[in-house]
Amino acid sequence: MIKQAKKQLLMAAAMAALGLSASASFAKDVVVDTKGEVPYVIDSRAVVARSGHDLCWRTGYWTPAAAANTLAGEFPVGCECDKDVVPQDKCVKAAAPAAAKPSAPVAAAPAPVSDKIKLAADALFEFDKAVLLPAGKTKLDDLAAKSKGLKLEVILAVGHTDRIGSDVYNQKLSQKRAAAVKDYLVGKGVEANRVYTEGKGEKQPITGDKCNNLGKETGKNKKLVECLQPDRRVEIEVIGTK
Repeated sequence: MIKQAKKQLLMAAAMAALGLSASASFAKDVVVDTKGEVPYVIDSRAVVARSGHDLCWRTGYWTPAAAANTLAGEFPVGCECDKDVVPQDKCVKAAAPAAAKPSAPVAAAPAPVSDKIKLAADALFEFDKAVLLPAGKTKLDDLAAKSKGLKLEVILAVGHTDRIGSDVYNQKLSQKRAAAVKDYLVGKGVEANRVYTEGKGEKQPITGDKCNNLGKETGKNKKLVECLQPDRRVEIEVIGTK
């Protein structure tokens, strides 16, 4: 039953993304092979959740194979979310039948409310650490309180680091920081299955090249550490309906 429900939910999400009617999503000849696990975050409106950069949010079950396996008939969820991963010839074949089918009217859903907050990692954690500071806990207390005023869909927490250190180390640090945020919010009463985390490491800096030529790339270089401060952040997005 659980496996079947997940398949139906994924089909409904794909249907919503492509503007198809709910009645079309459960046709007998449609099979979505996700091996029992859904590779994308799907809210109660049957829509794939997207980040502030309009990227589909992946669950822990996401793999390139799982993304490709969401292709079935007119439901190319993998094509919509991971065009660089799913073979394009499959996307073309999967999308073709959908264009020929008229869309049935869909009942209007409550407009989602999205509140994106960028918190400086230095305000949440000590430099190079993943243990929440008292000031950071206060900020998350406010966020948890605000989420209780919504019919919460998901909270998306993404950790980022500066470029000091190795790629591998920074990736792990960003993941630990995002996980620390989730653990704290869950401790404040937010449902664990509503909070999704991701670590981006040093891949998405916002300082550009303004901190170049400041000397050695080391944490002991105070000028560089201070310049790169905006890159050390946790982006938290709360999505729900009022």
